[in-house]
Amino acid sequence: MTTSLRSSLVRTPHLVAPADDFAEIAFGAQSKLDGAPAEAVIEWAVEQFGSRFCVTSSMADGVLAHLTSRVAPGVDVVFLDTGLHFPQTLRVRDEVAATMPVRVLSIRPVQTVGQQDGQHGPRLFARDPDSCCAMRKVEPLERALSNYDAWAAGVRRGETAARANVREVDYEFSRGKVKVAPLARWTDADVEAYIERHDVPVNQLLSQGYGSVGCWPCTRKVEPGEDPRAGRWAMFDKTECGLHR
Repeated sequence: MTTSLRSSLVRTPHLVAPADDFAEIAFGAQSKLDGAPAEAVIEWAVEQFGSRFCVTSSMADGVLAHLTSRVAPGVDVVFLDTGLHFPQTLRVRDEVAATMPVRVLSIRPVQTVGQQDGQHGPRLFARDPDSCCAMRKVEPLERALSNYDAWAAGVRRGETAARANVREVDYEFSRGKVKVAPLARWTDADVEAYIERHDVPVNQLLSQGYGSVGCWPCTRKVEPGEDPRAGRWAMFDKTECGLHR
C-alpha cells in the first residue's frame, strides 16, 4: 500500500514557531542532539513539527524510512521519481510502501523524460548533468518540501568529504527549512547491522558492484577499494546532485 493511517503523534496539530524562528529552533537543538541516537533525533523532529515533518529516501535501502516508522508510524516518505531510476530502485520503493507503516509519496518532475528531450535535446544528462539534476531532482524536492517545515535525509558523515561535518540538526537558510540527519554518525557497519537485524529492503545493485545508486544513465559500478560515489557522474567533476546544500 502507498498510504497508511498516521499515528496520533503525527496527526495531532502542533503549534510550531513562525518560519523566521525555525533557525533558532534548529540551532538551539544542535548541542542537545549532537551525537544523539537516531531515534532521539527523529522523536525531537516529530514532537516539534508533527505532520509538517517528512523523510526523504533515495531507496538505496529502506533504513531511514524503517527507523522513522518505528518512532512515528504513518510518516510521509518523499521519493523523487526522476523517470530514470533503475528497476531495482523502484522495487525498493514499492517494498517500503507495502511493508512499512509509512506513506510513500513519489514526486515526479514537471516534464517527462520525453518532454525534456524535446525542449533541451536528448541525453541532457550526458551533456549538462547539473541542469538535468536541477529539473529532475532539485525542483521536485523544492515542490515537495513546500508542504513541510522540516525534513530528514539519510546523509552520513562517512559517505563523502563534503558530508564530513553533517550535523544531526541544521537549518537551511536557502530553503527556510529545518533539516535533520538522524544517521549522520552511522558507519557502513551500523547500516549493515540495522538492515540485517530488521530485514530492511536493500537495492540489489549494491551487491552487484555499485557503491552508490542514482539514475541509471549517470551511475556505473565501482572497482574494489574505489570511493563508493566514484560511480556517480563518473565522466564529470560532480559528486552531488544539488539536493544537499
